[in-house]
Amino acid sequence: MTEEGVPKQERTLAMFCHLGAFAGYIFPFGNILAPLIIWLIKKEEMPFVNDQGKESLNFQISITIYFLISILLALVLIGYVLMLGLAIFDVVMVIIATVKANKGEAYRYPLTIRFLK
Repeated sequence: MTEEGVPKQERTLAMFCHLGAFAGYIFPFGNILAPLIIWLIKKEEMPFVNDQGKESLNFQISITIYFLISILLALVLIGYVLMLGLAIFDVVMVIIATVKANKGEAYRYPLTIRFLK
């Protein structure tokens, strides 16, 4: 889905919703809290931020669940491989979503559970 004429400020805040996921590498659950704060503040006045904020949150909640499952699977060693794969997948998908948001294009993450609709 392409959003024609998405204002620069909306594109920038949508980018920050996606980039905020990297906060999870600095403090626990930062990957969810950073996009959540931006989304909660701007969702009513900026439709593109509302859409991409929900998308970022859904993906980060999904990734967090997948990481928790991987931690349990680490007891049988396969979890370590899954955690590494998930970390790489997370970084790559966030970068792709950020670039798309900067262009004003709505991005849909793969393997995402849609908690927020």
